[in-house]
Amino acid sequence: MKKKILDIFSRRKVPEEEKGTIVVDNREKNSLVVSELMGMGYKIQWEQLAVGDYLVNGVAIERKTVSDFKSSIINKRIIQQLLELKQYDKKILIVEGIIEDDVYSGEGIHENAFRGFILSVGLEFGVPIVYTWNAEDTAKYIDVLYRRKDKGDIGLRASKIAMTRDEQIRFILEGFPNIGPVKAEKLLGRFGSLSRIFNASLEDLESVLGKYAGEFKELLD
Repeated sequence: MKKKILDIFSRRKVPEEEKGTIVVDNREKNSLVVSELMGMGYKIQWEQLAVGDYLVNGVAIERKTVSDFKSSIINKRIIQQLLELKQYDKKILIVEGIIEDDVYSGEGIHENAFRGFILSVGLEFGVPIVYTWNAEDTAKYIDVLYRRKDKGDIGLRASKIAMTRDEQIRFILEGFPNIGPVKAEKLLGRFGSLSRIFNASLEDLESVLGKYAGEFKELLD
């Protein structure tokens, strides 16, 4: 007996009326959010967006499930994405799935570190966060956003931004566990370059990284 393949578009409702067009990144093709939006009557314009997952009336939306959001914090991918979102005057980060996945559960990130990063998203990056229950709830938020009267320039596009040399160096260092902006700055102040940091002795690294120096050297090796 052949296994039935799930078609996310098979469950969409027949729309009562066509509402308009929403620009969606190609990587969202497997998202149930798109199915829900089509069921509401929206047309989907697929594009390879450089920034964000949805464009709605000039608002850039980055959508992440809870698990993806956590992993992007750990590997620091979210930092670059937030910097790119800042190109838009209006932007939103949607964290989806809080009804199905406890945001504080699981391994890999301490709950207070998670809370601290949430504060940084708003205070340092200036990006509002919206928590949604599931894909249907996310689609409803996008629907409300589309129907807002103060519509922006729907033709606005952002692009990938190139980090400066210093930003690239710090980005590399901050990708290591237990190295944040402060320790990265101290390492560069102490050694002057990535090559000198990577070739430094364990004893010299301990002067900056303390007990984490051994783990740092192990990863390099």
